[in-house]
Amino acid sequence: MKIGITCYPTYGGSGAVATELGIALAERGHEVHFITYQQPFRLPSFLPGVYFHEVDVGKYPLFEYPPYDLALAVRMHEVVLSHGLDLLHVHYAIPHATSAWIAKEMLRENGHDIQVITTLHGTDITIVGQDRSFHAITKFSIEKSDRITAVSNFLKEETFFAFGCAGCHVEVIHNFIDPAIYDRSKYAPVIRDQIGGGSRKILMHVSNFRPVKRVRDVVQIFARVHAEMPSTLVMVGDGPDRDDAEEEARTLGVERDVHFLGKIERVAPLLASADLFLLPSDRESFGLSALEALASGVPVIGCSVGGLPEVVREGETGALRAPHDVDAMGRAAVEILHDGERWQEMSTLAARDARARFSRDAVVAQYEALYESTLASR
Repeated sequence: MKIGITCYPTYGGSGAVATELGIALAERGHEVHFITYQQPFRLPSFLPGVYFHEVDVGKYPLFEYPPYDLALAVRMHEVVLSHGLDLLHVHYAIPHATSAWIAKEMLRENGHDIQVITTLHGTDITIVGQDRSFHAITKFSIEKSDRITAVSNFLKEETFFAFGCAGCHVEVIHNFIDPAIYDRSKYAPVIRDQIGGGSRKILMHVSNFRPVKRVRDVVQIFARVHAEMPSTLVMVGDGPDRDDAEEEARTLGVERDVHFLGKIERVAPLLASADLFLLPSDRESFGLSALEALASGVPVIGCSVGGLPEVVREGETGALRAPHDVDAMGRAAVEILHDGERWQEMSTLAARDARARFSRDAVVAQYEALYESTLASR
């Protein structure tokens, strides 16, 4: 098949999954065309069967804000016509599904019937889409998609609750990991050697540092662990709340043991050195970073919200507590780290469970089947 994929190319779970999906589809013999405003951050410079089409947004004095959604629709239209795409798979409802619908209507004028599949990832439904300014267009864009998927059962239910979506059928296809990449035994303990310092416990957080990730809570949880045992916190990523996290570390007097590494594309070698992963988000539609940690044998401390309970098995592969309850999350972290035998059991089960339920080959096969059934129903 010839598949067009549109996603946000920047640091974040939806872009990572969309890119990894495209790479996997190309490895299976499909032709994949990424259509977005810059090359996705997880896409190497060249891969057989993978093409990148940049969306150029012209800057005209008339427009106070560049009309990316319209420019994207035009680029989709061009790529479908010039490369004979079979379908467009867009990640996030707005503006991507909206642009795909516009492109679909434009293509009708040329006698083409392109199929549009929309994958819902989270904030497009739970935050942005429920804003009054965007609610109607989000609902419209979802309903006009030929097929709809969501990355968790929670997000599927939230979609129906927030939008109704008359006549919609939402299929749950979870996010995934490549077991070969998240294999702890493959990597040297670089972080432990350079930052950890011997027997110190290493806690880690990976995100885009948006408010929903509650990075101040990450530092507060670490401070409670730090008071009980020698430990180090490694913060991977960047975003609007990084300054707040750095200030919190200084306020709590743990700044010498908190290391901010910035954006790093390949996190598997870092996770191989971690003892515990912290994800105290107050909203998490799936939790891809948590899944990557589990696949690396790292138990997860997080909140019992959204789709995270579908990923982390409470008491078995991690601990989930109420949002904002940093004391409870701190206690859970200390209990796991103090008990070496329990930590080893959790680590082993985490890696095994991630591979059993969220392996790349199984999930990509679900998408292939969805594509085939969508094209067959035209």
